[in-house]
Amino acid sequence: MKQEQITRAYEIARERYAAIGVDTEKALAALQGISLSLHCWQADDVTGFEKLGGELTGGIQATGNYPGKARNIDELRADILKAQSLIPGKHRLNLHEIYGEFGGEFVDRDQVEPRHFQGWIDWAKAHDMKLDFNSTSFSHPKSGDLSLANPDPAIREFWIEHTKRCRAIAEEMGKAQGDPSIMNIWVHDGSKDLTVNRMKYRELLRDSLDRIFETEYTHMKDCIESKVFGIGLESYTVGSNDFYIGYGTSRGKIVTLDTGHFHPTESVADKISSLLLFTPEVMLHVSRPVRWDSDHVTILNDDTLELCKEIVRCDALDRVHIGLDYFDASINRIGAYVIGSRATQKALMQALLEPLAQLRAYEANGQGFERLALLEESKSLPWNAVWDEFCRRNDVPVGETFIADVQQYERDVTSKRG
Repeated sequence: MKQEQITRAYEIARERYAAIGVDTEKALAALQGISLSLHCWQADDVTGFEKLGGELTGGIQATGNYPGKARNIDELRADILKAQSLIPGKHRLNLHEIYGEFGGEFVDRDQVEPRHFQGWIDWAKAHDMKLDFNSTSFSHPKSGDLSLANPDPAIREFWIEHTKRCRAIAEEMGKAQGDPSIMNIWVHDGSKDLTVNRMKYRELLRDSLDRIFETEYTHMKDCIESKVFGIGLESYTVGSNDFYIGYGTSRGKIVTLDTGHFHPTESVADKISSLLLFTPEVMLHVSRPVRWDSDHVTILNDDTLELCKEIVRCDALDRVHIGLDYFDASINRIGAYVIGSRATQKALMQALLEPLAQLRAYEANGQGFERLALLEESKSLPWNAVWDEFCRRNDVPVGETFIADVQQYERDVTSKRG
């Protein structure tokens, strides 16, 4: 699409939106200020660089065997930079602990230190990209079905120490980048079949978390993530949504909502306003569950759109952090990055262009027909022309033209990885 076509379409859209009281320039500026936290594990199927040689375990799995996945840190970084070049705006990078630079030596997880991530800190600074972080409780000989909720003191101590060290690493990341690194804790702990000790394991998890959070930091933020179930852990999850809402509200911690970690009929969007009343902030992990927590690539569907609209309607862009969390190994992995990121941004674009003032005026006046009519009509307003202008201003491919860039990168780079 030629630049003059994009500009002409945007000017028409700008006038159309102005007629219903929406300032497209204001929407563009707001979207420019939103940074997604891109998940490093899409590029290598959650393999990491510990070189344990084990399979992915802990209630999760990556499906597919599309060729060309990143095999080392250099390849992973190259893939992330390529994806970033096709996504408008400035974004963060979300690392799991298993992605440290261990120099070819095995460093067990209760021994990891900030120095193992100094290379990432330097790289991120060189590319003007801020870092977020995650502890990693899965895919380890001591993972089993229980980590922080394990009744074996030795195993539980191992994972407590691991998570404490991860918080210290996140603190160093935040200090170096001048912006808090958000450190997410998700553990897979649960049971494949029925348990008669629900309370016991949750008491252990509560006490483990209390010990982990004993040290207060100023350059990182803690968040805690629930799940409904994991593969092989279908009957009971220690860290349920109820558990973490209770813990987060009582301890003042950020609660993470993963769009794949709820029952299929639950609305994650509906949870935003409730959490914001009682927790300091909210972290989102955006993926696309298909029948279960299958971590399909995020697309512009109703779930993603409603989630983004609720953030804007709550005036919470400064209190809700948006990260992506899927790992589709069945398609081109860089393409998956770009599709999911741009889909989330498109949903945010539509949310920012919603004629909210007029809709709320109708609602306040009891004008239900008018409210519903405008909600419906706003769906077909030319938001896509504003999105194209956003891409143009950020000097990234407009529309479907990014497909050719991904294909070229596959021919030149990923197809040669063997």
